[in-house]
Amino acid sequence: MSKKYVYLFADGQAEGTGKMKDLLGGKGAGLAEMTNAGLPVPPGFTITTEACTAYYSSGEKFPDGMWEEALNALAKVEHATGKKFGGAENPLLVSVRSGAKFSMPGMMDTVLNLGLNDETRVALAKLTGNERFSYDAYRRFIQLFGKIVLGIDSEKFEHKFDEHKKRLGVTEDTHVPAEALAALIEDYKAIVKKETGKAFPTDPLEQLKYAIKAVFASWNGRRAKDYRRINKIDDSLGTAVNVQTMVFGNMGEDSGTGVAFTRDVATGEKVLYGEYLQNAQGEDVVAGIRTPKKIAQLHAEMPEMYDQFAELANKLERHYKDVQDMEFTIERGKLYMLQTRNAKRTGAAAVRIAVEMVEEGLIDRATAVQRVEPAQLDQLLHPMIDPKAPVDVIATGLPASPGAASGKVVFDPDHAEEEARNGQKVILVRIETSPEDFHGMVAAQAILTARGGMTSHAAVVARGMGKCCVAGCGDAQIDYAARQFTANGVTVKENEWITLDGSTGRVIIGQVALIEPEISGHFKTLMEWVNEFRKLGVRANADTPHDSKVARGFGAEGIGLCRTEHMFFEGDRIDSVRQMILSSGDYKALEAQLNTAKADVEKASGEKKADAKKRVKEIEKKIKRPSELYHGALASLLELQREDFVGIFRAMNGYPVTIRTLDPPLHEFVPHDDATLKELARKIKMNFKEAKARVAQLHEFNPMLGHRGCRLGIVYPEITEMQARAIFEAAVKVKRDGVVVKPEIMIPLVGNVNELKLQADVVRRVADEVFLREGETVDYLVGTMIELPRAALTANRIAEVAEFFSFGTNDLTQTAMGLSRDDSGRFLPFYVEKKIFPDDPFQTLDQEGVGQLIEIGIRKGRTTKSDLKVGICGEHGGDPESVIFCHKVGMNYVSCSPYRVPIALLAAAHAALADQTGATAAATTA
Repeated sequence: MSKKYVYLFADGQAEGTGKMKDLLGGKGAGLAEMTNAGLPVPPGFTITTEACTAYYSSGEKFPDGMWEEALNALAKVEHATGKKFGGAENPLLVSVRSGAKFSMPGMMDTVLNLGLNDETRVALAKLTGNERFSYDAYRRFIQLFGKIVLGIDSEKFEHKFDEHKKRLGVTEDTHVPAEALAALIEDYKAIVKKETGKAFPTDPLEQLKYAIKAVFASWNGRRAKDYRRINKIDDSLGTAVNVQTMVFGNMGEDSGTGVAFTRDVATGEKVLYGEYLQNAQGEDVVAGIRTPKKIAQLHAEMPEMYDQFAELANKLERHYKDVQDMEFTIERGKLYMLQTRNAKRTGAAAVRIAVEMVEEGLIDRATAVQRVEPAQLDQLLHPMIDPKAPVDVIATGLPASPGAASGKVVFDPDHAEEEARNGQKVILVRIETSPEDFHGMVAAQAILTARGGMTSHAAVVARGMGKCCVAGCGDAQIDYAARQFTANGVTVKENEWITLDGSTGRVIIGQVALIEPEISGHFKTLMEWVNEFRKLGVRANADTPHDSKVARGFGAEGIGLCRTEHMFFEGDRIDSVRQMILSSGDYKALEAQLNTAKADVEKASGEKKADAKKRVKEIEKKIKRPSELYHGALASLLELQREDFVGIFRAMNGYPVTIRTLDPPLHEFVPHDDATLKELARKIKMNFKEAKARVAQLHEFNPMLGHRGCRLGIVYPEITEMQARAIFEAAVKVKRDGVVVKPEIMIPLVGNVNELKLQADVVRRVADEVFLREGETVDYLVGTMIELPRAALTANRIAEVAEFFSFGTNDLTQTAMGLSRDDSGRFLPFYVEKKIFPDDPFQTLDQEGVGQLIEIGIRKGRTTKSDLKVGICGEHGGDPESVIFCHKVGMNYVSCSPYRVPIALLAAAHAALADQTGATAAATTA
């Protein structure tokens, strides 16, 4: 039996269903479901996603039988409507739209009014009694077909239209009379002839074939590929094509078109939310060509239509049990539904909607937790404008996507991308955005547009990415040529700073103070439900008492990585660190000589013994100053680190704190320019030449694999001793104050069990000394980071000493994949683009390669210690996909930055719920 590529929906019946998104795409499945539910849906047919993938696999040719199926379905649509495609009396016109499994708003192409030519235009005018309407539909079709199918720059058409409007002295499209539109159409045809070398195609079937191919082609357009890459949508899925009878919202004041949502997708409020335009087609709303009206105004202008639409909207939401994104058209007082799909929403809206739908009895708590994507929470965790901060508001637009951001103004998407690549924060300012701007929108901190509404391209795309956006800011007069915009008498030039408040629509001159978010209200409720379902623990990477408090506020169950070296950069303490490093060279060299000389004294006799004693005295004299510098610096750092740990332990009362001993190579702490080094040498009373020579000694060709991590502690055990002493003295101090303290000391970069033995011995010896002196003990653990392939492969040996493992996936990725995190940014984007890697392995864990090392490490470690505690503390601890992997391989916890803790918590809950769903499905199958 040959494969079916076309599914009909007409006369209240559809061949597909709402559950067929894989095959019909989200839009096609929605049209089928609405048709079967008896809603007023213009008839049409859907060409499947399988047809798209077959089109590409066969060298961009329609698969066998598809076109014939499409023609057969078209004949049935003709029968259902009583119209004829290409007919000279009652012509059928259609729209041709994309529709992938996952919603990709604005990323692919649509053609409207297809089937028009000179002959059918005349017939349309006679049928409607509206000459102007027929010309308007025809000029729209030529322009859209020219842009989408023939690849002609849309500005060529817009420029010509502007010429006509200027000549007529009008600014609105709707004020251009029929005779002027007729002349415009001839100009449009001339543009097509000039740009393509061929006349505009007049055969409706030829138009249809071209349009279907163009929609298939848009699946692999730049903006679609960029969107899929960012949203991690599989490139192999393909898009469906929906061919549907045209209904017209531009037939007069009793007609209109709009886009609406069953709830406010920016805030989550339970209110019909959206926009519409009278006497317009759908492209006018979403493209921002005209500034639309709020849907509530429809109640005043067409109350019957509003009530009917509101009833259908409520019916659809209760049917799908989710917020719906709907497109509708009113044609001469009759309502038609053109689309319904689950709506994209901001993070704040997703949380509120999920919680309130549970309260309304529409969904259960597990569904609510699964409804919110972990990445969406990121939108709620960004700073907002401090209400106490002084602001200079120069304009106000529509609050299209909440949040706040500051950046330098840029006017071009390519420039935005280039500046962002160079580490600059930019805000993209456009008259209106189009899908071609997508890459610049990705790069920008926020987007400002002069035109467009809450459902414009800029608004929809920004909300989907979680970026701040202010749209429809009519006060902003943008001059691309001068690289500036003016608002209410204030001129802002390119590279000057502005701040956008996407929650209020304010445009503010300069940079403004922001405040940190906190968990409360619906967010707090959702996170309580998250904790009911998850099994994986979540800790935070925090290096200061402040970060620790923030982490606890977001729900962290301890600290999984406290990087002690980060404490060294606060205030003047870096001078003590540098003093320790610069003096360590002479001190360690003289210490070695002194030990040798003392050994000689023991072995020698007579005159040789006297010489050896003399040598000891000489070295003791030489070592005095370096020793004072070295141990003085360590003593200073001991006091500072002790107080740091006291603050962290207090903030984490009752929760474990994993502290990593010094990890970076020493050269990272010392100055490399002569001026700073001279000042440092003066401060610590050290000879400049000696200091410079010591800095030169520290140079390494490959420091990432050089003298760092446990290797530092082995050569300089005094550093490990100092840090351990600071930890245990702080722990004893806070315990006496009633704090429940759980320190975990973690030795970095271990590749051999003997390295860990040496460092663990130092830590345990110091602990015993402190406990004996203080007359107080504290329970503690000594473990290691698994961040070298050899450590993972010999984890059974390392677990003989280690009481816990924490996978340092940043370094493990570097060493397993042979990639430098600092240098690979030059080519990794190309690797992702060329599908060599599915993702940047430093952002999302390489489960196939690095993941195998992790699984081996866990398995081998637990063969030695069955109850071995295992976690992860690299950047991957806050990446949702990586968190799910950690759950699957049996880790006890993940650790991430404080602001990603809620994201990790939610991802952990998703992983646990997926297990439940899988187990239920398996039981049902059995």
